[in-house]
Amino acid sequence: MVDKGIYLLVIRLDQDKEIVVGALGKVPFKRGFYLYVGSAKNGLKNRISRHLKKEKKKHWHIDYLLEHGDIVDVKVKLGGSEEECLLAKKVRDFTEPIPDFGSSDCRCKAHLFYHPQSLSELNKNIKRILDIDNYS
Repeated sequence: MVDKGIYLLVIRLDQDKEIVVGALGKVPFKRGFYLYVGSAKNGLKNRISRHLKKEKKKHWHIDYLLEHGDIVDVKVKLGGSEEECLLAKKVRDFTEPIPDFGSSDCRCKAHLFYHPQSLSELNKNIKRILDIDNYS
């Protein structure tokens, strides 16, 4: 069984909030939706399960945001993690990047993106960029 791939978390934050995010320090977050692009070279199912838990030791930037926001959807593509940055680039086309968030191990500007509009509008954009046959 293939247990590696990339994923897209759709996160809702119900109010404006300033959150201390590890070495990034205080980061202002606006009310709305955030898309987080990640990958797992092994243990994709476990990685996503970890993200879904509220109580956990903070290890990645996203852990700090997830303490305050709720995951409302998860998209997954099995296979190589090399597509992570390609997906981040596609997401950037219709969102606002949160600089340096989640991208400390690559050359991307960010792997977390803000989207102020409704969930239905966000889902239209996600559907447009994803190859529906390969994502679930």
